[in-house]
Amino acid sequence: MNESPDPLLDLLHLLDLEQIERDIFRGESRSALVPRVFGGQVAAQALVAAGRTVPDDRGAHSLHSYFLRAGDPGAPIVYTVDRIRDGRSFTTRRVVAVQHGQPIFHLSASFQSHEEGMEHQAPMPAAPDPETLPTAAEMLPRYADRFSDPGVVDRLIEARAAVDLRYVDAPPFGTVGEAREPRSQVWFRTNGKLADDPLLHVCMATYVSDMTLLDSVLLAHGRGGWAVGDVVGASLDHAMWFHRPFRADEWLLYDQESPSASGGRGLGQARIYTADGRLAITVIQEGVVRIPRG
Repeated sequence: MNESPDPLLDLLHLLDLEQIERDIFRGESRSALVPRVFGGQVAAQALVAAGRTVPDDRGAHSLHSYFLRAGDPGAPIVYTVDRIRDGRSFTTRRVVAVQHGQPIFHLSASFQSHEEGMEHQAPMPAAPDPETLPTAAEMLPRYADRFSDPGVVDRLIEARAAVDLRYVDAPPFGTVGEAREPRSQVWFRTNGKLADDPLLHVCMATYVSDMTLLDSVLLAHGRGGWAVGDVVGASLDHAMWFHRPFRADEWLLYDQESPSASGGRGLGQARIYTADGRLAITVIQEGVVRIPRG
């Protein structure tokens, strides 16, 4: 396994886009577990591009996005930002990600200046202390026999080296053939401290949010996932609402469930809570989830 000595620094470099014109940015790509760019990378980079055209006193409060084509990990991605609206309280940006002359991803993001207002939230569900759960490096080798490719475990560990992601219960590939409740919980935080930049923490959470959200779809049907090879698929769209301040370098509980799967698509919805119980983010994603033919 060719793991970087500082995977978090590598990820931060990946999210640090090069500005090539006033509203045009370029980002690097890197391969994922499948031969395309990881969707969370594109979404996070697009949000970085949008955020760099917005005043510092306006934080991201929502994003809505569509994955249009598989990204080429061997080529850079160009992000063009449209300044849709700059209002008294809200700023709206649209971002198109392009590779090889074709759009691969669209993002609309909205930013808001701080306001006081009414407060309520759904309560945080019960979950064990993350420090009592195994790390990816401790957990993944237990399931090595589930993967036809012996290198998958090392690649999974390497892909998640910048993030400490811990499953509350066995992941889908841990219970292949066993249909379970379509619900999954993971704790996550970055493997290292981040700067005090709210946009960075929002973009880091966006990156992680695409890692496990469709797990609950797989659990409902006893499927192990893309690495096992008993399903094929990809993200179709992804939406997030950022409710309250949080830090991505502190523990966050990702409570996920799937209310529906049909037509070759599966829907995942989730809430992300801080360790002290504040509802920080709501996430919804739909993806293609198909059983391989033959």
